[in-house]
Amino acid sequence: MADQAIPSEKIVGPSSAPDDVLRVEHIAKSFGPTTVLRDVNLHLKKGEVLGLLGDNGAGKSTLIKILCGFQKQDSGTMWLRGEPFGPKSVDDARAHGIDTVFQDLALVDQLSVYHNLFLRREKIRKPLPFLSNALMRREARKALDQIGINIPRIDVPVARLSGGQRQAIAVARTVSSDADILLLDEPLAAMGAKEAAMILDLIQRLREQGNVSIIMILHNYVHVFAACDRVSLIQDGVIALDKPTAETSVDELTEIVVEEYRRARQEALGAASRGNGAPPASGGNGAPAPAGGSSGGVSAPASPAGADPSAPAPGGDAGP
Repeated sequence: MADQAIPSEKIVGPSSAPDDVLRVEHIAKSFGPTTVLRDVNLHLKKGEVLGLLGDNGAGKSTLIKILCGFQKQDSGTMWLRGEPFGPKSVDDARAHGIDTVFQDLALVDQLSVYHNLFLRREKIRKPLPFLSNALMRREARKALDQIGINIPRIDVPVARLSGGQRQAIAVARTVSSDADILLLDEPLAAMGAKEAAMILDLIQRLREQGNVSIIMILHNYVHVFAACDRVSLIQDGVIALDKPTAETSVDELTEIVVEEYRRARQEALGAASRGNGAPPASGGNGAPAPAGGSSGGVSAPASPAGADPSAPAPGGDAGP
């Protein structure tokens, strides 16, 4: 490890296309002393499905929350359909045609399925301002049937449903809106194989129609290559790769992640060496000993600081 060259950090700079509907440049965001996003540059074309990848803590969800108006960036600029864009809230972004499936789903457990499908967009009777429950029930059933998710009763509280069914409600709510830009933060996370396949089929139908543009956070590379036109990989607060899926591979994506682990490990060893005033301890072959391992064995690169030790290894079914 000591003699192995560690590649320098890759940062994708600003880029654009004539048919872009959304573009961000030099987005940065910190929470106190913790910098989550440093210099993010990303664009989304009309009718495109963009897969956003990255390890736990890379900044993916924070970027989605900035795009949908839930959080405000510290610096950087955004454009929506060629015009400067700075949403004041989630409702403001929704009014501009951007809707979101959040990682926590944003469901109210005590409300029924159909009330959650129309949360903050309820159907109201006129001229009296009463909820039109019958209309919402009909449209909720239609929206769920279009996705293909079986929820027998839509008048029960969502707290009684499975994780996959709850996820389907959040996806159906977003897809059935009038938005033409969808931001999906891990939409397949709690779903079984059959349910996930139905959502992927729905995304494929939207992709073929070409009217809706989608940014989708995913962890499964199989889903990425099945559903996405292009992939952006975010690492340590920057976009490290941006390519059409047809021009990359699982091997390339995995190698970039491994390079990041190597770089993080080398930096950690260097910091430890400077702090102790002595070179890092070496294994039996003269190279630095792997953290937590024996001097005679070979260990996988340590995870970057802040990573979840229980997170799956990169490149697997639930990799970055």
